[in-house]
Amino acid sequence: MQSITIKRAAAQDAEHLTALIQASSAYQGEYASIISGYRITAGYIARHQVFLAADMTDRPLGFYALVLDPPELDLAFVSDDAQGMGVGRFLVEHMLGRAREAGLADVRVVSHPPAERFYRRLGAERVGTVAPSPPKVTWERPELRFAIADRAVAPRAEATFTR
Repeated sequence: MQSITIKRAAAQDAEHLTALIQASSAYQGEYASIISGYRITAGYIARHQVFLAADMTDRPLGFYALVLDPPELDLAFVSDDAQGMGVGRFLVEHMLGRAREAGLADVRVVSHPPAERFYRRLGAERVGTVAPSPPKVTWERPELRFAIADRAVAPRAEATFTR
């Protein structure tokens, strides 16, 4: 069994979160341009609700960033070696609880095209498509929304699950 904890990210986590993004195999090949040179900064962590999932050794397994105004899941990443362990689901459920706590009615997600099915399995509905924005993004991206009002469980600042 493995215990995974979600906690608020701190300024000193910025480098670890940046490394997690840069190591993502989901952004290789045709999608590499979107993360080229991308960095998470201490300022970004201070401005937004950034939460990270870590294992018992405090190794980051994934994270998300919720922007409250306008409401959007700005970033969500799970490390390649933690894929399929339920970390992504746990992070999204936590994010939805945080959104409910903040009084949001819905949360927008501009999805990485291969991740659309994941978000839809968790209850997001496709509401449109976001046009390319060259030079970094040369492909259309699915636009989805999570409705918040019908979700029942509010999160704690920290949450743990055991797999």
